Amino acid sequence: MRILVISQYFWPEVFRINDLCTELVKRKHQVTVLTGKPNYPDGIVFPQYRKNPSDFISFEGTDIVRVPMISRGRGNSFQLLMNYLSFVFFASIWGWVKLRKSEFDIIFVFEPSPVTVGLPAVFLKKMKAVPVVFWALDLWPETLEAIGVVKSKFLLNQIGKIVSFIYNRCDLVLGQSRAFLDGIALYCNDREKIKYFPSWAEDIFSNSACRTINEIVKFEGYFKVLFAGNVGEAQDFPAIIAAAEALKVREARVKIFIVGDGRMFSALQQQVRDKGLEHYLYLLGRHPLESMPEFYASADALLLSLKQNPIFSMTIPGKLQSYMMAGKPVLAMLDGEGARIVDDSASGYSCRSGNSISLADNILAMSQLDNTQLQQLGSNAKDYAQREFGRDRLISQLEHWFVDLVDVKNPVKGVE
Repeated sequence: MRILVISQYFWPEVFRINDLCTELVKRKHQVTVLTGKPNYPDGIVFPQYRKNPSDFISFEGTDIVRVPMISRGRGNSFQLLMNYLSFVFFASIWGWVKLRKSEFDIIFVFEPSPVTVGLPAVFLKKMKAVPVVFWALDLWPETLEAIGVVKSKFLLNQIGKIVSFIYNRCDLVLGQSRAFLDGIALYCNDREKIKYFPSWAEDIFSNSACRTINEIVKFEGYFKVLFAGNVGEAQDFPAIIAAAEALKVREARVKIFIVGDGRMFSALQQQVRDKGLEHYLYLLGRHPLESMPEFYASADALLLSLKQNPIFSMTIPGKLQSYMMAGKPVLAMLDGEGARIVDDSASGYSCRSGNSISLADNILAMSQLDNTQLQQLGSNAKDYAQREFGRDRLISQLEHWFVDLVDVKNPVKGVE
């Protein structure tokens, strides 16, 4: 099958779409990705790309078509808006020019945010006369309101109209959690074309035998907690800071490590210094996906957090599947779907979003478990991840949806 993937983010940026495209190629599909210049999360185009753009025109058998766009910047809402809009414009116009002679059977849209990534897909659907599958990992306009980016009810309403325009022109809309399905239905007239499709953990996280990171394991006798991922507004780092302060007051033998980067990283560094938490909270910066299993293996437990908001309670954070597949106990400070999974799987301890004292209590309680008990929590996590978020099963399901849509469009020719 000839698949066009439209994603504002792609390798060397680290997103799950990289893994999906790699697997689709292994399954003998022809995959082309329409994307922008890599600039996430630092907000500037990667230096290695600027130096040799020709080194980034293919990835694991996937052809990459890159279009110009304004970099997202760092901490500037206007520049971020220009980043979103410029991708829409160039992916639609420049993308059409570059792809005008290419034939596709289906278009797949990867949307961790922004939802506007669907607009080039709608345009190219009309030009190519092929079905579009839209994978929603973030709900707009609710997320914009939740993190305070857009406060105007008028603007939120207009954005909602854009969302409705996109959803109603897609042939299949996939939600990353079951709770997402009702949210999508608010903007999609046909409930029948909304399906549940969660994320999965990349295969590298199932490897239990890997090296450890000395920066972490050197703290013998301490309970080591690791947070990995985006350092942004949604992750509620003020609550994590407050939990670290509570642990400091109790003189707990606990170390918290943050592996990642994002728009809140500089502010987090400053708070650690201002509050004298240098011996409780360690910022290790961003590292490649390939090294994450080593960081996970070095920790005693893995930390997950989201701010208190109805939209976040509907979300399954992408890192949860990776945490669980790594076979490590989970400490969760969040509401809704994510907390339910941790509780149902008996893979760790959860508390409500923003409840820093309960998080500190849970960290202390988990630190007092023996190795056998910790290993049982990790084993429960991995068993649940393999059962509910199995990579092969989920990607096979996606393939079946693709085939069904292509067969409906062309029942005689079918899939090539």
